[in-house]
Amino acid sequence: MPISPDEDLEIIKEKSLKEIAAFTGNNETRVKIEPVAFGLNSLNIVCIADESKGGTDPLEEKIRNIPGVNSVDVIDVRRAMG
Repeated sequence: MPISPDEDLEIIKEKSLKEIAAFTGNNETRVKIEPVAFGLNSLNIVCIADESKGGTDPLEEKIRNIPGVNSVDVIDVRRAMG
């Protein structure tokens, strides 16, 4: 979530995708901007990371430190079986 509706989500998206690529080692992402309320939009990013990376806490912290970001919430973690 951005700090305010005035934040440029494209800039936040690009910086987030760089952090995700550095963490996961790949560019397998899906990005969706969803309206929340009163002109505020959320940036929803789906990525694939190897289980050996451990938890998502280090990645969440890096994204949380991007200027203009208010909060980062992981809403789904799944294990791929193959």
